[in-house]
Amino acid sequence: MKIKYLMNRNIHCIDKDQNICDALRIMKKNNISRLVVINTNNEHIKEVVGIITEKDIAEKLGSSRYGNLAPSHFHVSTVMSTNIITADVNMDVGTAADIMLENHIGSLPVIEDDKLVGILTKTDILEICKGKPYEKRLVEDVMSSELITIEPTERMIHARRLMIDANIGRLPVIEDGELVGIITSKDIARSMIAFRKVVPDKYKSARIRNLLVEDLMTQNVKTVKTTDNISKTASKMIETGYGGFPVLDDDGTLVGIITKSDILDLIVEMEGG
Repeated sequence: MKIKYLMNRNIHCIDKDQNICDALRIMKKNNISRLVVINTNNEHIKEVVGIITEKDIAEKLGSSRYGNLAPSHFHVSTVMSTNIITADVNMDVGTAADIMLENHIGSLPVIEDDKLVGILTKTDILEICKGKPYEKRLVEDVMSSELITIEPTERMIHARRLMIDANIGRLPVIEDGELVGIITSKDIARSMIAFRKVVPDKYKSARIRNLLVEDLMTQNVKTVKTTDNISKTASKMIETGYGGFPVLDDDGTLVGIITKSDILDLIVEMEGG
């Protein structure tokens, strides 16, 4: 299948000179996690100059270098990724999935005749899993069983560091061997913005260091079972907007995690890439 049948033609953009509060506001309003960044050149033509994601914002706001700066002081241009990889509108889905996995990116701006005509995300690609071949594949065949977890009383900055070092976007939260929550880069980004708006500058650095995982995590975690099929799991990701689910066995024990990237690996295998 060609990506032109899956891509989203409704492209959400932001100017590189706007601040990250504007970026998060647009993402929240449209229930998305990334924006295409544009710049208007001297000939008054809008050109694509980057991509900004919630994960980018979480990494920047949590760093010690920028710890005391208000979110309104961060221009999009200081946070965005400028290494833009694009896809031709006629590219195969398997190839596009392979490019995303190899480059650790979550989307591809789509080009036709040198013009930006859409954006393809991992969520868009999951639509292909509605086919019957994916009903025959189970979560236990695709999930990652090497779990990185964290306790609710750990500091948020430690959770952020674990995510950056492992290049992951979420951590299951475990207490006394039980799954009690999940914390994502989205939780960190949104909480840091809200936190910085209400805490005086001179207290920001110390207060941020003392934020705990349990202050930010989502409780009542949505999970999937090892025996659920991939078609059902992909549909659940599309419906909820979640990028991954903890995986439980028949006894309710946490045994793994499955993400959009894990399913993209399967798509590359089944569709060719």
